[in-house]
Amino acid sequence: MGKGAEKERSLKVFISPPNSLILYDLVKRYGYEPLSVMREIEKKVRDPEIDSPPKNITPSDVREGLKYCAVEVPSGVRGRLSLLSKLIEEADLAILVDDPDFEFGCSGCARSNEFLKYLVYERGIPYITLKYPRNEEEAKDFVDTILGFLEKSRRSS
Repeated sequence: MGKGAEKERSLKVFISPPNSLILYDLVKRYGYEPLSVMREIEKKVRDPEIDSPPKNITPSDVREGLKYCAVEVPSGVRGRLSLLSKLIEEADLAILVDDPDFEFGCSGCARSNEFLKYLVYERGIPYITLKYPRNEEEAKDFVDTILGFLEKSRRSS
């Protein structure tokens, strides 16, 4: 198979906040694979072995969350970590947004969000941390910075 016939693997990008449709669309539009919490939740609600919403957490989910934190940590944190840690483990890159508006993609507990950032840092993958834009000029810079980061990452991979 010639070099031109090989399919280039799409880089997988973890997004924080992990349910930001705005970042998901931006990453996907430029040819990357966005890793989103929506994908993980879809697996839970469409799994034929899970009967109904109160039963959509399995013992393996609880163990997954406990891999990263103690039993004393609130169940909401453990639940989020059980879903989102899988995305970080799979990611090639990460985009982290500080202090976003709740409409941009709030995922709940601030402790979960801080722990997710810590997991990204510990994993050692390339990441970018950006301040949430508050006006049009900042929004343009925000998008340009993300696209520059993605392009630089593509070239170096």
